[in-house]
Amino acid sequence: MSKLPVLLSIPHGGTQKPAELDGYLAITNKDLFDDSDPFVIELYDLGDKVERVIKTTIARAFVDLNRSMEDMPPENPDGLIKSMTCYQKPIYANGKTPDDTLCKMLIELYYSPYHSSIQKSIEELDLQLCLDCHSMAAIAPGISPDGHNNPRPLFCLSNNDGQTSSQEMLEKLADSISKAYSIDRDAIFLNDPFHGGHITRTYGNKPFPWIQVEMNRSLYLSSPWFDQDALTVDPNYLQKLNKQFENSLDDFFSKI
Repeated sequence: MSKLPVLLSIPHGGTQKPAELDGYLAITNKDLFDDSDPFVIELYDLGDKVERVIKTTIARAFVDLNRSMEDMPPENPDGLIKSMTCYQKPIYANGKTPDDTLCKMLIELYYSPYHSSIQKSIEELDLQLCLDCHSMAAIAPGISPDGHNNPRPLFCLSNNDGQTSSQEMLEKLADSISKAYSIDRDAIFLNDPFHGGHITRTYGNKPFPWIQVEMNRSLYLSSPWFDQDALTVDPNYLQKLNKQFENSLDDFFSKI
């Protein structure tokens, strides 16, 4: 069976704490979980069914791979190297915020290799679609563009308002996701509340189309699949959602 001509980027799937930050941190495991895109590797990683999967083990709370090199605190506390989580919980102990030297080290160790992998993939592979895969909180945290406790759709697909893929491609992917996950098409928003992050904007249509995919965490961080105390999800249910994602791509490529 031939591989789907797809590159999957999963930049927020990690929960690991960099060894370089030992002794610096104040963040709790629950706050780290809430700030991450939990279980997105299990949701989106299709392995050798696609041309390539690029993912990370490092949590976005420490190095956010979907941010620009210029996007740093204090101007943006939710930038590449953060000072607080998206729920405004402190990441570092008092007086332990990384200095410029440590920030550069974190970027060299974790940020630059990820983007180098994307660039190498663009050079090596013959692709028809690239997806930057995320999850989103069911209710927007205050720091988000759609803050003030706004409820979110079941999926948001974004192409920077038509700049990183065609609108036709975006619509077809939305239709395929609706079919594969058996959800109402109206529950899938386009470029709302997100328009596409740094990765999608940077690499989109250069030369391959890129779309950012955001799945609402209510689809899996809810009863009866989610254990709130253990912060675990039924692996069989995650496998089901992963298969639905695969089915959505199969359906998408059957239409183009």
